[in-house]
Amino acid sequence: MERAEALLIGGRAGAGKTTVAWEVSALLRSAAVAHAVVEGDFMGQVHPAPPDDPDRSAITEANLAAVWANFARLGHRRLIYTNTASVLPESAAMFRTAMGPDVRLVRVLLTASDATTERRLSAREQGSELARELANSICKAALLDARAPAGTVRVPTDDRPVMDIAREVTATTGWIG
Repeated sequence: MERAEALLIGGRAGAGKTTVAWEVSALLRSAAVAHAVVEGDFMGQVHPAPPDDPDRSAITEANLAAVWANFARLGHRRLIYTNTASVLPESAAMFRTAMGPDVRLVRVLLTASDATTERRLSAREQGSELARELANSICKAALLDARAPAGTVRVPTDDRPVMDIAREVTATTGWIG
């Protein structure tokens, strides 16, 4: 069996991770390229956090491993995974554990300005979380910019059509043509 591959789409809140992932999936579907999509934020959404796992990393890893095992049983070997910090070096171990030690990781960091992310988040966040999301997004942008490892492809999303962004992101994988 061919080794597993994961396209990790990271970026601050409002950078466009989920939207781009679905468009990448559409491009892959149109090219008949088998793949799975996982929205990483949902893998650890449990409240309260487990007492022995306050950052929810263990439950996220266990859930990803379980979900990936189901996809792999169906013969899948390509994963599109979105999560703010998925491109950071410390995330690699989770994918090796879940998908195998020789998994190929393709890291893409979506970038966007404060103004763009504020506009996007203001349209998306209709509840009580907007102020927290905006503040968090600014902090995460700085963290990601400073800590994304060499080889991470940075893709700006300001004022660009999602289809153009998705084509650029998809090209990093080599999964089409």
